[in-house]
Amino acid sequence: MSMRHEWKHEINHADMLLLRQRLRTVMQEDPNGVQGKYEVRSLYFDNAADRVLLEKVYGIKCREKFRIRYYNFDTSRILLEKKSKYNGLGTKQSEVLTSQQALAIVHGDWDWMMKSKAELIQELYTKLLAQGLRAKTIVDYTREAFVYGPGNVRVTLDYHIRTGLRGIDFLNPACIMIPAGDNTAIMEVKWDAYLPDIIKDLVQLQGRRTSSFSKYQICRMYG
Repeated sequence: MSMRHEWKHEINHADMLLLRQRLRTVMQEDPNGVQGKYEVRSLYFDNAADRVLLEKVYGIKCREKFRIRYYNFDTSRILLEKKSKYNGLGTKQSEVLTSQQALAIVHGDWDWMMKSKAELIQELYTKLLAQGLRAKTIVDYTREAFVYGPGNVRVTLDYHIRTGLRGIDFLNPACIMIPAGDNTAIMEVKWDAYLPDIIKDLVQLQGRRTSSFSKYQICRMYG
């Protein structure tokens, strides 16, 4: 597994306008989006004690979280993802799910997971049983992404963050979602071995500090 560095900044609307202008001068818009932009929907897992949330809040250095995700409301390609953090470095593993498999996981039909050849599905199965993980909440947002070859840099601007509260009907495009936070937006900067100075300069904002703030965290403030 390749480990990546990551910075996060909570930003406001004015910051986002400035960053968008700066980033477009040097970086390329993500070719997977429409003008670099796409919609993201994730369903996060946690246990009854909110272990995943609390580890994030308290800044535990080694932690992990599972989610199911798809893009632009296209349920023909759904991903099971595990994000892990180790002393500030991050990695992500993913496995493709069918919509039937995703719904089965959410609604407690797990027997098939034990027989799966996919290690990530098997791992989630063991943690559903051993740790009591369950589908917790839906998180929606709009993402603008920019890429830069040297250092394999990716900068994302995430905004219009919405929460499903305790709803888990994540394949329903009409499920109820409400705004999370007060016009909150998040910039994420990810890179491999090094971050080029030109990108480091572009993402600097006066008065903004790196934080571990997450979209899951803000959405759980509401349920």
